[in-house]
Amino acid sequence: MRDVAVIGVGMNKWGELWELSHRDIWTSAALDAIEDAGVDHVDAMYVGCMSGGLFVGQEHLGAMLADQLGMGPIPGTRVESACASGGLALRQAYLAVASGAHDIVLASGVEKMTDVDGAAATYALSTAADQEYECFHGLTFPGLYAMMARAHMERYGTTIEQLAHVASKNHANGAKNPNAQFPMKVTPEQVLASPMVADPLRLLDCSPITDGAAAVVLVPLEMARKLSDGPIVRIAASAHATDTMALADRAEISAIESTARAAEQAYKAAGIGPDDLSFCEVHDCFTIAEVMVIEALGLVEKGQGGQAAASGLTALDGKRPVNPSGGLKSKGHPVGATGIAQVCEVAEQFRGGAGERQLDDPHWALTQNMGGTGASSVIHIFERVGREAGR
Repeated sequence: MRDVAVIGVGMNKWGELWELSHRDIWTSAALDAIEDAGVDHVDAMYVGCMSGGLFVGQEHLGAMLADQLGMGPIPGTRVESACASGGLALRQAYLAVASGAHDIVLASGVEKMTDVDGAAATYALSTAADQEYECFHGLTFPGLYAMMARAHMERYGTTIEQLAHVASKNHANGAKNPNAQFPMKVTPEQVLASPMVADPLRLLDCSPITDGAAAVVLVPLEMARKLSDGPIVRIAASAHATDTMALADRAEISAIESTARAAEQAYKAAGIGPDDLSFCEVHDCFTIAEVMVIEALGLVEKGQGGQAAASGLTALDGKRPVNPSGGLKSKGHPVGATGIAQVCEVAEQFRGGAGERQLDDPHWALTQNMGGTGASSVIHIFERVGREAGR
């Protein structure tokens, strides 16, 4: 297997993009990534998209978007794993380059979620849950994560105030991100005063409905050394794990086992541990999700995730920065694009181009993207390397 690097990234401003179509949003990000990479073609492409059919009535995206890019008849593949679609698209692109099947591959993600009303969006997202055992009985994702939050609170003493600090921390980071959907600061008090959605989760505990796309270009590491002028983003590990779809089938709903399993595989493949990471981009679809994910990643002891944001541990200037981009909470969550956008943040940080949210000399980073309530989790670990071999 060949070493693989990210040499180009592209991401547009996220939000309610009424004036742009689904294909326009994707093409803009894809072209930006190709231009950033300094290449004039790609050999293959993967598109993460959870539900183009339900949101905009468009399936068969691999073929349509390859043509839209003007690069048909290259192989174009649409990848779906609910909200982990982008992360899994990256993994498929990584495997294609690592195996030698292709040399230059575009990994991308897109979702246009605001062209339907709230009820239709809720239905589309609910297809990532168990239809017979959860959705039939009226459960939605806020309700499912609320049960996970309540279980975590009962077992470990996590509080709503601690969850509010997660939202406040991520909005503080997102306020420094020009591509974020909601780039404004939010105090813990404002989170606690926002409307209740599903007890104990309030409106500002939840990620928004978003239009957006992101794309990255992958090549073999040796090619990256010839094409890149600055630091190179090497993919040190790629891991994927699953769990039961329905919460009722899990031994414990206050933990995300698929993330723990994927993290174990990724750390082993990269030859590092949690203490080596400079920062992480994780799937904070709800504030409780970030709490549970950082426990699964081993960033904190099990049951200690609630204290992390409130203590400053996961802040930009903390010992373990989490979601310097603003995360799903502030940056937005166009579900098919989220996993790719996390990689864009890694590249910006490694290149020193993250502006006000720039971390001090980051060397290792981890991205964690998951579908549903954690029925699927995809983790990648990245290393910043120099242009010369061995650096």
